[in-house]
Amino acid sequence: MPATILIGAQWGDEGKGKLTDLLAKEMEVVVRYQGGHNAGHTVVVDSERFALQLLPSGVLYPHITPVIGNGVVVDPKVLIEEMDALEARGVDCSRLVISGSAHLIMPYHQELDALTERYLGKNRLGTTKRGIGPAYADKAARVGLRVQDLLDPKIFRQKLDVVLKEKNLILAKVYNRLGLSAADIAGAYLDQYAPRLAPQIGDSVGLVHEALARGAGVLLEGAQATFLDLDHGTYPFVTSSNPVAGGACTGAGIGPRHISRVIGIAKAYMTRVGAGPFPTEVAGEEGDALVARGHEWGTNTGRRRRTGWFDAVMVRHAVRLNSLDELVITKLDVLDTFEKLKVCVAYEAGGKRYEQLPWHQSVLYEAVPVYEELPGWRCETTRVQHEDDLPGPARKYLGFLAEQSGAPISYVGVGPERAQVVALNVR
Repeated sequence: MPATILIGAQWGDEGKGKLTDLLAKEMEVVVRYQGGHNAGHTVVVDSERFALQLLPSGVLYPHITPVIGNGVVVDPKVLIEEMDALEARGVDCSRLVISGSAHLIMPYHQELDALTERYLGKNRLGTTKRGIGPAYADKAARVGLRVQDLLDPKIFRQKLDVVLKEKNLILAKVYNRLGLSAADIAGAYLDQYAPRLAPQIGDSVGLVHEALARGAGVLLEGAQATFLDLDHGTYPFVTSSNPVAGGACTGAGIGPRHISRVIGIAKAYMTRVGAGPFPTEVAGEEGDALVARGHEWGTNTGRRRRTGWFDAVMVRHAVRLNSLDELVITKLDVLDTFEKLKVCVAYEAGGKRYEQLPWHQSVLYEAVPVYEELPGWRCETTRVQHEDDLPGPARKYLGFLAEQSGAPISYVGVGPERAQVVALNVR
């Protein structure tokens, strides 16, 4: 059975964790292939809420081997805390495999992340200040420490001494801050974190290929989303890795011929966290209603999400970038009370109409959405279990999203619970 990729088709927070959980019953391995603990996945099981940061959502299934792939950056303290919290609630984390080639987030990454963001002032990027960007920067600069280094104290200390000399110089000369202690860092990472994580560290690439060879289901789970991609997102307001489908191959260590299905997740409206362009953003009562009904606050950061109408121009581009086979629309129930709904089908800027995403960011900043208006259904959808039970205007709305996005819709979410998902065949 070839691998399936699951990606966000907007700016994140689309509900990937819930769908990963839904698909996991068909899988034996679930791989988180990029990002760090700056991305939260929320899964609700029997009214019990699980907020995951680093662990793949498949960890909630006892038959799944959850894998943290080589493309992830790992804060070992956060990972251990997350494992402990799940174990305390009866979730077995002993099956977890952490790629030895994944990179470590170090204390100086977090320090520099926070300082850089503060010094940018009004030009700040809106990062979570958790060291994700600096860790990926060190990876690219080839001075990063990897998870496998926890198993070799001599190599760990040698690498740490080299890189910390530079980081402390930056902290002192640029930011007027005291340097960090190599002994303190090594003590925490080697004496506390390494013994706890050592049983989980291994060859994730070999594990995934062995699963594929025996026909097991493998799910590649991305963090963040298409328009936070380092290359294809709304740069510079992006993450520091590649959440798009192409990044799954690199971050998990498999070739594209192993991929048979690519699923994109999109909300029935739009949200984003932090700064950056947002053509369909709405304020006032409509924006407040979307926040309130959708509980649009960051899983990890607690920040209020910006909200807006569904942007078919962006999702159309996500379909193209990721070769999406299908879309899953989440949070349809959030729109239950709206009398009228809007869908952006094009942009206008500089006297020109754009039906595809403008390649130049200056155009995107001045883009005015061209809306099609559709009637709302003004009734509750949270108890709907079958496609035929959806209100007529809701089916029409979903059909319009599929038509405008260029991909069929296979599922729609009508609430936070695991069971509140309706199978569809909307084209």
